[in-house]
Amino acid sequence: MLNIDKFIIGFDGALRTLLTPAQTLRPVPGNDLQEKEMSETEKQLSAALMRVNHVGEVCAQALYQGQGLTARNEAVQQTLMQAAREETEHLAWTERRIAELGGRKSFLNPLWYGSSFAIGMLAGALGDKWNLGFLAETEQQVGAHLTSHLQRLPNNDEKSRAIVTQMRVDEASHAAMAMSHGGVELPSSVKFTMKLGSKVMTRTAYWV
Repeated sequence: MLNIDKFIIGFDGALRTLLTPAQTLRPVPGNDLQEKEMSETEKQLSAALMRVNHVGEVCAQALYQGQGLTARNEAVQQTLMQAAREETEHLAWTERRIAELGGRKSFLNPLWYGSSFAIGMLAGALGDKWNLGFLAETEQQVGAHLTSHLQRLPNNDEKSRAIVTQMRVDEASHAAMAMSHGGVELPSSVKFTMKLGSKVMTRTAYWV
């Protein structure tokens, strides 16, 4: 039976993710770079892409909270919680950059959080090796998604590029950590379904 304390912690995590500004211990990547001039169209593009990245971090928080609730092994729970703490920094970085660009966060963040939390709980319930495998595959897909954003961001937007570049490094580290703790390769059908769901989320969040 799941401990009620875990649900309270999970609920608290949801409120913090959705309603309070995220905090970061590390300096924001690119913080020392000079803001270069961009056209309004370029700013709108950057803000939309960073909104998508912010949604991805909201989903990551929810996934890790859900996975941590149903993970059986305490070491696995700690691995998930550590990844969640590091993803909180990504949440702070993208949130700050959206504001600097004059953009806004997704109106659908509560929906993204709730659906991802449910998926995370399901992944955790399947067993720790699949739980960690799901984490690793998620991070690998996020890494590919961030690479595509580096190709799309305006050349002058060096600040956003610095944030996305560091996020990509961190996601690769999380994937490697998950596999080193016993994660297994997911079936191709599961990977495809994950990619399909991610595509729906990213395309929607770009506009909403």
